[in-house]
Amino acid sequence: MKLEPGMLAVSKAGHDKGHVYVIIDVEEEYVYVADGDLRPLRHMKRKNRKHIQPVLRVRLDGIPDDPAVRGIIRKFVADQSRA
Repeated sequence: MKLEPGMLAVSKAGHDKGHVYVIIDVEEEYVYVADGDLRPLRHMKRKNRKHIQPVLRVRLDGIPDDPAVRGIIRKFVADQSRA
């Protein structure tokens, strides 16, 4: 699967397993993710591509900033808790 900036992803491995992030940058083997809260854009987390599961239903459009990242993640988590 092709990972692109703006996609939401859930961590599958590591101490942050189950945490929701927005993909900010994509490299060959790694992606850089942020959640706008514990991991703001200025302190992105580098994750191995194998350790994340992309969420195809939701996508962040435009230039990301911390409030936009937090908002899209909160909306996704709220929708998941209702389902």
